[in-house]
Amino acid sequence: MNQPRPGLPMVPSTLKTLLLLASVFILYLLLHVPPPHVPQLLLPEPHEAATVPLPTSSHHLLFAIASSAGSLSRRAPYLRLWSTSARAIIFLDSPPPPNFSLAALPPIAVSSDTSRFPYTFLRGLPSAVRVARIVKEAVDRNESDVRWFVFGDDDTIFFVENLVRTLSKYDHDRWFYVGSNSESYEQNESGWFDMAFGGGGFALSHSLAKVLAGVLDSCLMRYSHLFGSDARIFSCLAELGVGLTHEPGFHQVDIRGNLFGMLSAHPLSPLLSLHHLDSVDPFFPNMNKSQALEHLFKAVNIDPARILQQTVCYDRLNLLTISVAWGFSIQVFEGNLLLPDLLPLQRTFAPWRRGKNIGLSRYMFNTREYPKDPCKRAAVFFLQSVGSNDDGVWSNYTRNVVGNCEQSGAIKNLEQIMVFSQKLKFDIEQDEGSSSSVLQHSFYIQ
Repeated sequence: MNQPRPGLPMVPSTLKTLLLLASVFILYLLLHVPPPHVPQLLLPEPHEAATVPLPTSSHHLLFAIASSAGSLSRRAPYLRLWSTSARAIIFLDSPPPPNFSLAALPPIAVSSDTSRFPYTFLRGLPSAVRVARIVKEAVDRNESDVRWFVFGDDDTIFFVENLVRTLSKYDHDRWFYVGSNSESYEQNESGWFDMAFGGGGFALSHSLAKVLAGVLDSCLMRYSHLFGSDARIFSCLAELGVGLTHEPGFHQVDIRGNLFGMLSAHPLSPLLSLHHLDSVDPFFPNMNKSQALEHLFKAVNIDPARILQQTVCYDRLNLLTISVAWGFSIQVFEGNLLLPDLLPLQRTFAPWRRGKNIGLSRYMFNTREYPKDPCKRAAVFFLQSVGSNDDGVWSNYTRNVVGNCEQSGAIKNLEQIMVFSQKLKFDIEQDEGSSSSVLQHSFYIQ
């Protein structure tokens, strides 16, 4: 038998056999060997539409109001005035009297016993501990969809829509403690100047409120020597490293008597609250306190953002200066007065602390004299009526005559002033790390 000689080319039959075997091997690999693993991150993901959170509304604010079974009947008119448009809970020390009508009031909750917590401030009220713990009790209710917890007293009225717009400037998922201090220098000095006074109200973002609620009981044990509930909250927040975000629209109202000087020169910031209503005179003449508050809310309900906002106009022809505190009063001064001279508050009110040295009392704002002689004062016009239509908002102010004063010129026969305006809208400008509220407005006076 002949052997193939080395170096000769392979015969075609052998080549076909090798190609067939290679094809079978490749088919085996395709059928039995798994494909290589592809990392999940390299695979395309389905597109998810970004969800835009709803704007903050009154539904997202939970008001927790400190009251008592003894004071509720006296303070109920204040609560009914503003709480109908709010989500609120009233916290009492015990159940209300069985014959007391709860109509048009927020739900009632009875606070838990706080007798285990020490209170050592001489001549103070141990109820301050219960009021401080309302923060924890409000959070522990696990109410749904709460972005802000707002705390205040039963003799405080809140301006809910203004508060909603103001808190909308801040990120409720971050830690915020929002409020204001006292009008009284002495009151601040006895506590802290950067503490939110509880009567004027303060707000906690939901994220901060939940953390504070978790440590509040243990924290309260360390501060038995403090006087009030607000000092305890301030101290516990300080331990968390949180300082006050100041909003001047919260008013503790640590002054007494006639608030005309304060209300007629409110800072250009939304009015958020008024406290200590039992210690002040009715806001309008010839009305009792409840009637005066209801009258003020006629303007609040039409244009809350503009309420008390001060605008100064000049009548150069008749040499008059006109200062408008919208929804409350108008003052007409003879002569063209410089604007900085009108900004200080007229001292129509008395200091919060009574005593022999009240003349030495100091305030957290500039003041100016309010003439004792009514003939040396500006002519004052108080709100009579207010309304709105598609064209805008109109408000009428009627002159309040005090004393038998002889006047001449254009001011002599001036009895009524009508103000036309557009409803004031908040322009919330928000950027990283800061936020501001810009109020845009214009006036037309007849």
